[in-house]
Amino acid sequence: MRKPIERLSATITKLLKARGLESRLSEYRIFGQWEAAVGDVIARHAHPVAMHGKKLTLVVDSPAWMQQLSLLKPEIKEKVNSIIGNDVVRDIKLMLGEVAAVKKNADPLDDPAILDQKERIAIERYAEEIHDPDIKEAMRRVMEKDFLSRKKKQKK
Repeated sequence: MRKPIERLSATITKLLKARGLESRLSEYRIFGQWEAAVGDVIARHAHPVAMHGKKLTLVVDSPAWMQQLSLLKPEIKEKVNSIIGNDVVRDIKLMLGEVAAVKKNADPLDDPAILDQKERIAIERYAEEIHDPDIKEAMRRVMEKDFLSRKKKQKK
């Protein structure tokens, strides 16, 4: 009797869990799903920049938005946790800074093989935690494909 084929996502999850990196995968999902979780209005004014434990740090583009988002923290936590599928975020820290503009009208897929600087930095941040070079490279490719897939979906 043949063993059923396991989905790649399940295999990667097991592999990361075995190496103690499962929480990093959840963090990666937050960065990748930010706009879907909070909507384009909030995403234009705030972006996740770090995740330490269960505390999500957001950079916010103005004091007015910082005040608004401080009032919306419970709602943001709920939305992010519902997208990720578990209780990843328990607290949110807000800091004032520059937020890269979300370009809705630009075509990010003029050359789909190229990822922007923010995406490359996010990929490297997560890959640096993986010590095995083969697994590190495989995770880089999976994350690159994930970013490119999202760009393709946004274009449609």
